[in-house]
Amino acid sequence: MTIRTIPTQPFTDQKPGTSGLRKRVPVFQQAHYLENFVQSIFDSISAPANATLVLGGDGRYYNREAIQVILKMAAANGFGRVLVGKGGILSTPAASCVIRKHKTYGGIILSASHNPGGPEGDFGIKYNVTNGGPAPEKVTEAIFARSKQISEYRILEAADISLDSLGVSDLGGMQVEVIDPVTDYADLMASLFDFAAIRDLLAGGFRIKFDAMHAVTGPYAREILERQLNAPAGSVMNAEPLPDFGNGHPDPNLTYAHELVDIVYGENAPDFGAASDGDGDRNMILGKGFFVTPSDSLAILAANATLVPGYKNGLAGIARSMPTSAAADRVAQALGIPCYETPTGWKFFGNLMDAGKVTLCGEESFGTGSDHVREKDGLWAVLFWLNILAARKQSVEAIVYEHWAKYGRNVYSRHDYEGLPTDAANGVMKHLHGSFANLQGQTLGNYKVLFCDDFSYIDPVDGSISTGQGVRIGFTDGSRIVFRLSGTGTEGATLRIYLEAFEPDVAKHPLDAQAALSELIGIALQISELRTRTGREQPTVIT
Repeated sequence: MTIRTIPTQPFTDQKPGTSGLRKRVPVFQQAHYLENFVQSIFDSISAPANATLVLGGDGRYYNREAIQVILKMAAANGFGRVLVGKGGILSTPAASCVIRKHKTYGGIILSASHNPGGPEGDFGIKYNVTNGGPAPEKVTEAIFARSKQISEYRILEAADISLDSLGVSDLGGMQVEVIDPVTDYADLMASLFDFAAIRDLLAGGFRIKFDAMHAVTGPYAREILERQLNAPAGSVMNAEPLPDFGNGHPDPNLTYAHELVDIVYGENAPDFGAASDGDGDRNMILGKGFFVTPSDSLAILAANATLVPGYKNGLAGIARSMPTSAAADRVAQALGIPCYETPTGWKFFGNLMDAGKVTLCGEESFGTGSDHVREKDGLWAVLFWLNILAARKQSVEAIVYEHWAKYGRNVYSRHDYEGLPTDAANGVMKHLHGSFANLQGQTLGNYKVLFCDDFSYIDPVDGSISTGQGVRIGFTDGSRIVFRLSGTGTEGATLRIYLEAFEPDVAKHPLDAQAALSELIGIALQISELRTRTGREQPTVIT
């Protein structure tokens, strides 16, 4: 086996976004493209000789091929050992779990999360640091800087490693250990939740349906829900991970998880429905004909945390991304614990968790998690809900309505405009920035503008500053509209509009969110000039 040094030239488009580098598969298949980025990672992280690395992904198209390249490059760059999931599979939260449990130097996760897969679909790669969380901005900035200067990469000339059998192989003096991707994660879940109580719930006739969307969570859900918790066979649907996700879009929302939605809103519906995304870090929670917004889900988990063994001693604090509703803030206030508002991106929660400042974290984009790992965790959220349902012996809908009655309802929705021309989307944001002075103090229908700004964040642990995190229009009654360009897409631009109104009146809580927010929706379209500037009449997705 020979280590080869390959001359190369930089690519100009390898700047990681909020969740690593994401591009279309054909972009990654270009000569040297993947290798350049991987070498830029290795050149930037200062791993000691013979360090251990975790490697795996969500099984999407090009996952296996990329793993073989990365293994050979890791061997050529002095790593001593790589733990790789069998079949190249590791969900994002499971990868974080493995990094933390085995105290590895870090890990490389291959995923484009909730984005579509297949030969013309999306692919992604990100580096997670020693705490199991996504690389902080200083690391991703160093990787990008290196990618703009790179002139060569190192790779071992060797045969591919078999990924389909557990065991240890030698690759140029580096150990490659193929591990069961589920075991460590399942053990961690069993240590957090009351599996006996959940088994009793399911044995008593409580029916569930979990949609793995032909993505990575299928093997995890089958092992935990069907084998360990004894849910009937078939409780997990679309459980086989496929390179193209069954020609679906593995994003667990009311639009893309329509097969599950039809079941839980149909005749003879199960009592509980849930879905996860491409890499297993997002979740959607449904009751019988009832949708729980991710913002409400975070608040309800926090309010009921002491019912769950792993959180029986209470929470140190809660953190939420800025676009997420303030429902969790109200719970934190009642519990007498802090609530932190951060930019979008799970890496911002890592410092808070490592410093012991927060226990639960959440984003409105269907991501919820805790300090058990350093990633959001879809199946963890599902088990948390099942534990609460087992303890309270009420329906999902009843628990949500009781929560609103106690804390008030933060009526909330997100409108996504996907695949917009980048210039048009940037034009909307530029127009909004230019409108701050005129909007301040204006009365728009029943709402008076209290403030306009572009959200910035000073990390309370390390003092780092993040700016340009989204335009906020706040109103005197606590309602707000947020505009933000997403950093997770690969084609065109995705503009998200977040709408929130606080409603303390229990009599108005059953109202449909879109109806309750209709005036705010109209104001958002008016002040942004979105329809005129983009030519788009309707959102792609409403959640």
